[in-house]
Amino acid sequence: MDKIRFQFADSEGSAEFFVLEETRINGTNYILVTDSEQGDGDALILKDLSEDGEQEALYEIVEDENELEAISKVFSEMLEDIDLSC
Repeated sequence: MDKIRFQFADSEGSAEFFVLEETRINGTNYILVTDSEQGDGDALILKDLSEDGEQEALYEIVEDENELEAISKVFSEMLEDIDLSC
């Protein structure tokens, strides 16, 4: 499982997450990340807002309920052993 560090755009803070899965839907990349490598942890779905060809990715947390529900279903199907309750 890959571990990546995210730098917050509005501060000097950062956070590290483990990438569980990634997918591309309708031309947009999404990643499912968690704060724990094993066991129960908090999971987030992040949406890549960067333009194609940019060297660094720009992610934001998916907060729109309809989008979150749809993307959660995709990740649930990809990872059958993980419960992604919204």
